[in-house]
Amino acid sequence: MASSENDRHQNDSADRRRAARNRKIEPPRISPQTERGLTHSPYFNGPLYQRMSEDLHLGGMSKRTHEGYLRAMRQLADFCKLSPDQITEDQLRKFFLHLKNDKSFASGSLRVAFSGVKFFYTRTCRREWQTLAQMKIQHVKSLPEVLTIEQVHQIIDGCRTQRMAVFFWTVYSLGLRLEEALNLQVGDIDSKRMMVHVHRGKGAKDRYIPLPESTLLLLRVFWKTHQHKRFLFPADGRDHRGVSHPKGRSQARTPMSVTAVQGAMKLITRKIDFGKKISTHTLRHCYATHLLEAGVPLRLIQQYLGHSSLQTTMIYLHLTHTAAVDALRVLNDLFRRPRPNPPEENGGAVPVPVK
Repeated sequence: MASSENDRHQNDSADRRRAARNRKIEPPRISPQTERGLTHSPYFNGPLYQRMSEDLHLGGMSKRTHEGYLRAMRQLADFCKLSPDQITEDQLRKFFLHLKNDKSFASGSLRVAFSGVKFFYTRTCRREWQTLAQMKIQHVKSLPEVLTIEQVHQIIDGCRTQRMAVFFWTVYSLGLRLEEALNLQVGDIDSKRMMVHVHRGKGAKDRYIPLPESTLLLLRVFWKTHQHKRFLFPADGRDHRGVSHPKGRSQARTPMSVTAVQGAMKLITRKIDFGKKISTHTLRHCYATHLLEAGVPLRLIQQYLGHSSLQTTMIYLHLTHTAAVDALRVLNDLFRRPRPNPPEENGGAVPVPVK
């Protein structure tokens, strides 16, 4: 029985090696489904790439997860210079050690890479490997960076184009994630109720957010510059001329790109130099922190942010300056001691009663 199992395993290995030799290696190409660059490689291409992409769709993964997992497998294939179905467990171990020790991947990036590789070898090309079952990634609980209200206004004032100024103000004043803001549509704005309907949120959850008057005014003024029937922030043309119709209406088929937003934020923060690592998502953290400092209940902030758990929202308690000041005042009042009496002529000695 054992000999039969070994023979079958050797035959399977020989078949895989024969298929690898006969496989046509295609040149790398840009995937039309992503804005984040190269996701194909000479070693991860064709039917195997397509199969994993289909498995991700069937698994209900978001677009960003889809891209991240495919990128992880491209990195693995390029590191080993082999098709993923030819990679051994020992090579997989060396890849993760390379990411951790040589590339110094942060825990979040390492977790995405591990999850993508694990998905491939448990769904698309099944392998029973102990490395995937035993590997643990440390969960680092770091606090996000937060700016003051004045610093947020500095970012808005530092924008070189109207659309970026309006976009960043919208992200901040509504507490949106980057993808949520990019996918905002004209029909999502309810000016009568002064609410914004956020569709396609994280975890496929919809929610309503209060709409500040300043944001509504800015969106109206900006929309007149492109008049797109659907998108509030349509893709722009070269040199910011817009993808325009002769009548002045944008004909863009997609919203503004992620790379355009990230590039603009990088230019602004490099020029201002707050001494902190700032991204577009920082504006969402600022939204929650500033609301909490202004006295908005934590449970309400949880609803506005779209958090499933209040525990996630409670991280902003650590970032709130007002709460820290109030806590210090309470501590001083609570643990106050009566002032000692001034020393007497006998040197302040406490008299001992005589029995």
